[in-house]
Parts: sequence; C-alpha cells; structure tokens
Amino acid sequence: MSDMMLAFLAAGVVLAACACAEAQLPVGAAPKPVRCDHFPDRMHAVIWRNWPVVPAGRLAKVLGTKVELVRAVAGSMGLGPQRPIPAEWQARGYITVLRRNWHLLPYDQLLSLLDVSAEELAYRLREDDFLFHKLGQLKPKCRRVTYAPPGPAARKRAAEIRQIVAETFPQGVFGQEKRFAFIRRLSDAGPEGAAPPKPRARRGRFSPRFIYSYFALYGDPLMNPRLDPYPDGLLKRLAEVGADGVWMHVVLRTLAPSKTFGEFGKGWEKRLASLRTFVRRAKRYGIGVYLYMNEPRAMPASFFPRGRAGLRGVREGDHWALCTSTPEVRAWLTDSLAHVFKHVPDLAGVFTITASENLTNCASHGGQKGCPRCGSRSPADVIAEVNTAIAEGVHRGSPTARVIAWDWGWADAWAPRAIAALPKSCLFMSVSEWSKPIVRGGVRTTVGEYSMSAVGPGPRATRHWKLARAAGLKTVAKVQFNNTWELSAVPYLPVPDLVAEHAEKLARAGVDGMMLSWTLGGYPSPNLEVAEQFNRKVLPTRQAALDAVARRRFGAKGAPHARKAWRAFSKAFVEFPFHVSVLYLAPQQFGPSNLLPAEPTGYKATMIGFPYDDVDGWRGPYPPAVFAGQFEKLAAGWQAGLADLARAVAEAPPSRRPDAKAELSFADAAGLHFQSVAHQVRFVLARNALRAGGKSLPAARRKALLDEMRAIARKEIDVARRLFTLTGGDSRIGYEASNHYYYLPVDLVEKVLNCRHLLDRALAQ
Repeated sequence: MSDMMLAFLAAGVVLAACACAEAQLPVGAAPKPVRCDHFPDRMHAVIWRNWPVVPAGRLAKVLGTKVELVRAVAGSMGLGPQRPIPAEWQARGYITVLRRNWHLLPYDQLLSLLDVSAEELAYRLREDDFLFHKLGQLKPKCRRVTYAPPGPAARKRAAEIRQIVAETFPQGVFGQEKRFAFIRRLSDAGPEGAAPPKPRARRGRFSPRFIYSYFALYGDPLMNPRLDPYPDGLLKRLAEVGADGVWMHVVLRTLAPSKTFGEFGKGWEKRLASLRTFVRRAKRYGIGVYLYMNEPRAMPASFFPRGRAGLRGVREGDHWALCTSTPEVRAWLTDSLAHVFKHVPDLAGVFTITASENLTNCASHGGQKGCPRCGSRSPADVIAEVNTAIAEGVHRGSPTARVIAWDWGWADAWAPRAIAALPKSCLFMSVSEWSKPIVRGGVRTTVGEYSMSAVGPGPRATRHWKLARAAGLKTVAKVQFNNTWELSAVPYLPVPDLVAEHAEKLARAGVDGMMLSWTLGGYPSPNLEVAEQFNRKVLPTRQAALDAVARRRFGAKGAPHARKAWRAFSKAFVEFPFHVSVLYLAPQQFGPSNLLPAEPTGYKATMIGFPYDDVDGWRGPYPPAVFAGQFEKLAAGWQAGLADLARAVAEAPPSRRPDAKAELSFADAAGLHFQSVAHQVRFVLARNALRAGGKSLPAARRKALLDEMRAIARKEIDVARRLFTLTGGDSRIGYEASNHYYYLPVDLVEKVLNCRHLLDRALAQ
C-alpha cells in the first residue's frame, strides 16, 4: 500500500446515525452534490443512470410512483424499453450502482435501490476493498428524489435528449452485448463431462506462479457457491497461460472456531468444506490455492469487554487492533491456521500483508506508539512475530505448505531486521519495480506502486531479495503483467515487449517465484503467455519469446504485424506520467465517461472512485501542461500501433480471429482512455483560466479559451462515440473486479449529452 493510501486510512471514517436506518452508515462531510445540468432534473437523471442496472419496478418504488410513469420518462429521453437486468448486478455490480447514484440519492433511497439492509450496506462500505474511501469518505447531502409530472421545460429538454440519442446512437444506448457476458464465456470448460487436460509439467524456473481471478468478489464465496471466483473454465485458461496457483481473500475468524474468542468460527464447517472442494478442483488443473492473510483483523469496541481489555491495541476510527504482542492473540493466529490446514491439507499455502491494507497488528499502519505493549518494540520485531505465528500455524497443519511473507508497506529501515527474523521455512516477496527511479516529461520521480510502464526489478526489491537469500529464504517477485492502476479498464494492455523485458530480468536475477497479479490483472492473456516463455531452464531471447506468442495468437502472416504493434504500444507506454497520485486519482480508469463540468465541482478526486475535475489532485509532481502533454504523447504513440494490429487481425487465421479482434478492441479502448485524459486536463485548465481572468480577461484571450473548450468538447463526443461502439460489443471493457464496471455504454451516451449541453449553452457565447 502506498503512502497515499495510508493517509486515506489515517483520516479515519466519521460515522453518523442515518435517520432512515437502524444501523449507522458512514457520512463524513455532507457537501452539496455535483450538479447534472444536462438532464432536466434529478428525477430524470436517476431514471437515466439506473435504466440499465435496476428493474423498472424497483426504480418506481424508490421514486414513489407507478412503473408506467417511470417507463414514460425513460421513453421521453430515448432510452427505449428496458432490457432484462442481468442477475449479476445484485452481487457483481453494486459498486457501479452505488457510485452512479452517490450524488443523486440519500441513503434510505440507496438502500431500496440496492435492495440491501442498512447493516449490509454499512459492512460493504467498510470491508469491500476500501469502498467508502473510494467514495471520498463523505456522503453528499442529497434530497429525496420523488416522481413529479415533468413540466414544460423538463419535457422540452427530454425531447432534446431523445433527439440527440436518435441522431448519435441510432442503434440504441445499451450496447450489443450484455454486461457480465464474459463470465459465462470464461467459465465454460468445454463439453460437459470432458476430462480436464493433464496438468503440464511444472518443473520450470519459477514456482509459485500464482494469480487472482479476473472476476472474483469480496463477498463470502465459501458460503455462497454462486460467487465462485474460479469456475473450471477460468482455471483451465489460467493453467494454459502458465499459472500454477491462484489466491483468494479470506477472513480468518470465519474459518476456525476458537476457545479464546467464542464468537469466531460460525459456519466454519461449511466454509472449509467448500474450500476442500475448490482445492480438489484446482488440483485437477495443476493449480494450487493460496489464502491471503491480512490478520488479525481489527475489531469494534464491543469485542473488548473488561476481560479482553488487555488484548486491545491501537485504535483507528471505531475499531481497535487485536494486539499481537499478547500471547493470546498470537496463539489464536497459530491455532486457527493449524485448524484450516489440518482440515484442508492440500492447500498450497498463504501469503501475508502485515503492514498495510486493513488495520491488523499495531505496527501495520505505523501507529504502534499508541499501544502500551508494542510502543516500546521495534516495528520490525512486531512484523516478524506476526509472520512467525502464521507460519507456525500453517506448518503445524501442513508441513509442506508455503508461507510467503510480503514486504508491501514495510518501511525500508525495518527490512533487514524483519527479514533476518523470518522463519527459514518462509518465502520472501517484494514488489519488483518499487523504488525504481524514472524520468517522464523531464520530471524525476520513483515508482511507489504497481507499474508496467516502469520495468523492474528496482533497487528496493533487489536489496531485499539479497537480504532474504542471505537469511536462507527463497524469493518471490510481485509483478503485474496484465494491467495496473495505470489503466485497469481493459483486461490487459498489449505491451508484451515490456513484459518480456521484465520476465527476462527476473529470471536473470535468480528470483524463485512470481505473484502475477493483485486483485486487478487476473485475465488469461497473451502477456502471461509471454512471461511463461521465461519459465524455462534455458532462457529464450526476448525476440524468440515474443515471436512464438505472436505466431500462436495471430498466425504466421499476422505475427509480424502484431509484433510491430506491440513494439509501438510498449514504446508509447513508457511515456505514462507515473506517480501514485496519478494512479489513484486521475481519470484514466473512467476515460471519456468522466464528465466535463462547466463550473468547478469543488470536490477533490477520490481513490479510484470519482476523479471529478481535480487536475491538481490528478497530476502529482507534473506541471499541468507537462501532465497533459505526457498523455498526448502516450495517445499519439499508441495510435501508431493500432493500424499494424488491425493488419495483424486481418491476416490472422479464422480460428484465431475472435481473440485477435478482442485484443484490437482492448488496445483501441486504451488509446481512447489516454486521449480523453489529455482532453479533460486541457478543458479544466482552460475553464479555470477563463474563470480566473473574469471581466478583465482580454477579448482575444477569452475567445481563444472558449474556442479551445469547444474543440475539446467536440473531440470528447467523438471519443465517447468510438468507445461506446467498443464497450457495447465487449462486456470486458470498462470492468475491473474490485471496482465492478467503471462505466456502461449508457454513460458514454451521457457524456455526449454533457458535451452537447456545453456547446449549446455554457460555451455558446
């Protein structure tokens, strides 16, 4: 986790009682919501944004009216009849639904819209991968939205919207392919009853090579088989591109009973039975299962009655750490893991995060001075002790299972002491590219998050791996070979030249294994095929590795054109203006779906949630013009590769053309995202300059700024229309597992409405 993420967490979460619910829901600040003036009113906005995701009957209930009236409003804007809503929205798309209504509806209406209880929403906001942080740690103060018969002005504007939709999107606003359709395709393992392929020989250079599911959820899949993160089809495809392991998120207190903490372990029998079944299925494909250990999880005040007060560690928000400097807590960690691995002995192992993500041990977020026990101890000792307790439990239950200790979030000063104190049975993992110095647009900075544009290994990982080897530990590289927060809205970025360079360097560095993805980047892609080429004992040249994969993907005639395109994309991608602020806050995940506000929103960008118009938040250390220029260079260089990739698709054999066409779509979509970021930066800078100049601004300068804004709005219309066609035809575009859909086809239609509204009104001067 980056320093920025830790700062978000340190800010805490302010809770306020929601008048409409028994549970407390997080509120924080309650500013005015962002306006959506391109709609007649908020009622029309609610119907528009929810038409593809919420059944009309439930939407009518939320608005307090009859379903036929809701349908009439939708029709008045050209939305057409509502298509059947995919069932996956309830479990796999609620973040998308929540985000698109965050500035429209108050909590009580959001609960009805999502069809969840206040308790369930409160849990999701806290536990679902920092969801409330992604939403800005605030809830805009939204008035209830109820149906009212549209007046003359609203009807006129709705008719204008209908006309724009009919002219610009005659094919309709929903896209050709249903959202989540890719899950069924990736889940298909072939003819029913067919035996799985024999696991390939795993005696390669790297092991483990484990990865996350492309569409796993943060729920409780071991209790709910419908949330299966790894159907057979996905396991088969991951094995085919070289993975020998997968990992899943678990909460330890749900997996084992405890004499010390009697409330823990409810339902453990069912969860471990499900886990055993999953482990057996994965083993058929030569894949081991690893559990993510971010433990012990912090607990609320009610967990610490007088008899447990001595176990309470540091406080963060309304939760306290279970202090691992106490023998009781360490014993619970060890005993619980021994229980899990005894009952599921074929588990491949665990990997740990001990200084980031959720509050766990008292040193995990750097606040150990607030604990009377940990405050006098070295953070390195606390971290090593936690890893030791975990390793003892795993190996008591299964002596051959792997325990991978990850230094994510460790201060560099802790590393020598912490690494030396790890059990010799552990493997040690470090993010390969972290701390690598780079220069982009003349700005010097260092890598502090996952990056594909900066090829590792960097000095931090190299130094820590050397310490680990000296301590007798095997080493693992944490890498991202598909995508990162540089852009995660496509399944993979076609930059295999960078992947080949990274994989070759790791092989030559003598690294023992690789973790191939975090929660993003789990797609079975050609990039992973390229990385697998370097799993051999005798290393190929990069050229040979890339040529081999290109021939498999595009055939003999298409391969040379694919290679030329890959080189162009890889060369362009190193222009990405890398910085942690850019990754978390800039609008590249949302691309043209992020609206152009005529007036400043007043909001700060949030962590992969709402970019708003916060250019100063987006750009990190890059001057505004340099920041925009880097995205323009990236987009221009990217565009140079598209023609060659299109030629490769045309030359590919018919049997390989569907996958080849998909890669072209992903590449084209990525380029449109990069171009849109440049447009958005230039628009906001021009808008702000126009406002700052006021009446004293010379007429020529005013005209130039307005002309620039108009030109950008027109360009964004074109980008949105092009991306609409791509995402409408492929349900993978715009999706990422931990954030669900960043945007839907209808959101790109809304962007056109937004830009047309600017051109016809705010900029029509």
